Amino acid sequence: MTRSDTAGDDRAPGQGVPTAGSAADSATARATLDPRGIVTGWSEGARRLLGYRSSEVVGRSAAALLAVEPPAGAVRALAKLPRWDGTVRLRHRDGRTLPVSLLAHRRKPWSEDGGGDDDGGGSRTGGWLLVSALPRPPSPLPAGALVMWAFTQSPATMALYDSDLRLWLANKDMERVLGLSEKAMRGLRVSEIVADPQGDRTERLIRRALETGTRQQGQVALRLPGHERESVWALSLVPVRDTGGTVRGVLLSARDMTEEHLARERLVLLNDASVRIGSTLDLTRTAEELADVAVPQLADFVTVDLLPSIEGGEDPRAGVPSSPVELRRVAARSVLEGCPEAVVPRGAVAAYPDASPAAECLATGRPLIREVTSPAMAVWEHEAPERAERVRRYGIHSVLAVPMRARGITLGVAVFARHRRPEPFARDDLLLGEEITARAAVCVDNARRYGRERRTSLTLQSSLLPERPPRQAAVEVASRYLPASTQAGVGGDWFDVIPLSGARVALVVGDVVGHGIQASAAMGRLRTAVRTLADVDLPPDELLTHLDDLVIHLSADSDGADSTGDTGATCLYAVYDPVSRRCSVARAGHPEPALMTPDGAVEFLDVPAGPPLGLGGLPFETAELELPEGSVLVLYTDGLVESRERDIDESLGTLREVLARSAPSLEAACDAVLQALLPDRPQDDVALLMARTRALDAAHVATWDVPCDAAAVAETRKNACRQLAVWGLDDAAFVTELVVSELVTNAIRYGNAPVKLRLIRDSDLVIEVSDGSSTSPHLRRARTSDEGGRGLLLVAQLTQGWGTRQTYTGKTIWAEQSLSAI
Repeated sequence: MTRSDTAGDDRAPGQGVPTAGSAADSATARATLDPRGIVTGWSEGARRLLGYRSSEVVGRSAAALLAVEPPAGAVRALAKLPRWDGTVRLRHRDGRTLPVSLLAHRRKPWSEDGGGDDDGGGSRTGGWLLVSALPRPPSPLPAGALVMWAFTQSPATMALYDSDLRLWLANKDMERVLGLSEKAMRGLRVSEIVADPQGDRTERLIRRALETGTRQQGQVALRLPGHERESVWALSLVPVRDTGGTVRGVLLSARDMTEEHLARERLVLLNDASVRIGSTLDLTRTAEELADVAVPQLADFVTVDLLPSIEGGEDPRAGVPSSPVELRRVAARSVLEGCPEAVVPRGAVAAYPDASPAAECLATGRPLIREVTSPAMAVWEHEAPERAERVRRYGIHSVLAVPMRARGITLGVAVFARHRRPEPFARDDLLLGEEITARAAVCVDNARRYGRERRTSLTLQSSLLPERPPRQAAVEVASRYLPASTQAGVGGDWFDVIPLSGARVALVVGDVVGHGIQASAAMGRLRTAVRTLADVDLPPDELLTHLDDLVIHLSADSDGADSTGDTGATCLYAVYDPVSRRCSVARAGHPEPALMTPDGAVEFLDVPAGPPLGLGGLPFETAELELPEGSVLVLYTDGLVESRERDIDESLGTLREVLARSAPSLEAACDAVLQALLPDRPQDDVALLMARTRALDAAHVATWDVPCDAAAVAETRKNACRQLAVWGLDDAAFVTELVVSELVTNAIRYGNAPVKLRLIRDSDLVIEVSDGSSTSPHLRRARTSDEGGRGLLLVAQLTQGWGTRQTYTGKTIWAEQSLSAI
């Protein structure tokens, strides 16, 4: 039978289709029982079935109607069931026994279902509802007509295929979906009805259902005629068997799940955005990640433009941007190679007219969708002809613009456009674009704020580091400082070259663990402390001990605001004397220095490893070594040799190899080391300091032993003046004679033997007098009646500087006399 055999319905009301209020109510026998089994309701259908009137049954036990007494166990089992069905033998009023198919439902109490008995006699405490269908007269409908009508008019999308995979029947919804009548499709295969690769896949599923006799399921995506977008369908294919169990065909049922599919795609896109956007603290990279996520899943062409002030880290002015809006192109992405749709190149600033979607959404502060219409194109032709030409050339038909806002600040705008996808942007697309743009906006703002803090930290860091190490007679130096990558931030690494008395020099490298302004500020405090302690001329181990105490005090005073004491700091301090060519080195948790000797050999100095600064209570040790002239000391922070890509032993080996083959120039050697160990941006701050040692020979140094006798002062002055004449410094003799006379007199009068005078000719003239006493002199203002106390004041007035340093055998008083004016 085909659908044309049974088309239409010419029956009069009541012909085979019961109507409300007719005998349909009496076509079912209904009875209700209370929990005790007492009949509380009796329908007309029940009277017709068993012959009892309602008045004869209601109020009596239902057990009286049973022709056979049920087993006691069956009754108890029934009491626990929510529903029961089966055949029971009931007694008719005329005495006959009738087998009746019965369906029994347990009824909820009144308090649970909120209703009463449909028959007016139900119990408020629950009970049972019993129903049984009465025999019906033969239907006047043709055989199978109702089934055929149901198939044809079903809201589900269905088609029936025979064993040759050819369509036999299709319902009206299938005709609507495919845009073809059943007559046009009958006898064709799926691959012939749907000219799409997915049609072949569907046909394979039908064949599998026929061959295996099992239900098959699948999903296909089709672009059907008359549909704006590709639609997704869930297929269910059920084998149809005859009475003998032989598979005669397959019933295909399809469900349109396009909206569900799109919703899942949106969720996937949101998840993708949450993972991919904001992977770095680089503003431009974050904008590019937004564009990468949106193309092609949401749009065919995406641009991200920011207000120019954003990239400078500034907060833009509150309110609506002034007209015309000026924006800087930060990112663009297209399904077409090279983004040919873009008019504004990356990095350029362009003005957007008020009628543009970008300017309009920034003015309103809300996202918007604009269809490209003829009136809109006319406006664009007038205000932005070049952009209008690109819109027309590439067929852009729908635009979605979303303002980028974070923490109450407008940052810019993201514009999404479609030209390959035929469907315009819809409300769901707007919500999706708004969601991913909001995430990107927060990440852009984080990058902006971080960039501002990074610039502040770099400014602070560079202001605290020496711009150009001072010229030293003791060493030739070269240095490098590299801030960490954007993700890590500026840290607390530093280096310093500090001139000391006696032409000596102190070399310092340190590292405050952590990043940001706090680390830079902590580094500044430690660098200042090292310079202050170096002026006291402390040995390296004593200096680190005082520095350790200072870090502990700073940590306690900060009350947790500064992380220096919590995370620690490291430092290496070395003092080199060009006269003796001896170097004293101590370190506090810092990497050991490297030494490159004039013959090209490279070794790492075995300096005792003290604890990091801030632990307290543990001693530091000084290593003493004599360096050949022309040796190179290499001091560095751990960022140079520690990385995720290689272990520290490998890095130290590379450092050794690079130093061994490095050029004589220290500047070139610094570049070679950084290129070999840090080809990319470092993950941590790096400070590198190289110092090539020099030596002051007898031509620059003169030393005399001075007897502890006041009469020796005159001879000592003469010796100094003769040496100045040898050096060609006769013009400095007057001041030198006064200083030598005062310092030697004080050493003889107040100090202990042995007394020595040493002159060092450097860029300045250094006068040193040593004795065996540890008592240090100090300046004081002499009263009018005092006979002494004016000597050191005179020395301080005549020289560039003076001071005292303690030695293991006593003390040394030194004074520096400037030679620049001589």
